[in-house]
Amino acid sequence: MKKRPDTKRITMDAVLTAIALVIFIVELQFPEILPVPGVKLGLANVITLIAMFQLGPVDALAILLGRILLGGMFSGRIISILYSLAGGLLCYAVTLVLRKAVSKSQIWVCGVLGAIAHNAGQILTAVAITQTPELFGYFPILMVSGLLTGAFTGGIATFTVKKTQKLWELN
Repeated sequence: MKKRPDTKRITMDAVLTAIALVIFIVELQFPEILPVPGVKLGLANVITLIAMFQLGPVDALAILLGRILLGGMFSGRIISILYSLAGGLLCYAVTLVLRKAVSKSQIWVCGVLGAIAHNAGQILTAVAITQTPELFGYFPILMVSGLLTGAFTGGIATFTVKKTQKLWELN
């Protein structure tokens, strides 16, 4: 029986979603970097960046949504799904726009700008849910943390894509 052409794609999406989910769950075990809610490395975004540049926007979105929904359910943090969706979708939108403008050796730029967008989405969501505009006071800290963590995760994604390029070209 011949495999459907989509079998490889669906399998790759499932494997990358599982990897992103494991990274997300492991990262939840790390102590907070700063005593500011929402500041973390965002290592699972490495997988989303790799998917965006190696598989395309549809696959990257499926992996992102799968990781957010399953991560929220598995971690027991259902409310975090709202924050993750707001941040993740803004990050995705920025990466989607930049995807054609940057080379595979510049994925780190998407990491930085995407992390900043992610933090902006989370702050906006927090203010909307809590009706506490004072939370915007965290914005400068979250922007700096987004710059640093986005450079880190974007750098990992850039390195990984460059080192595994031949694997992605195999049929």
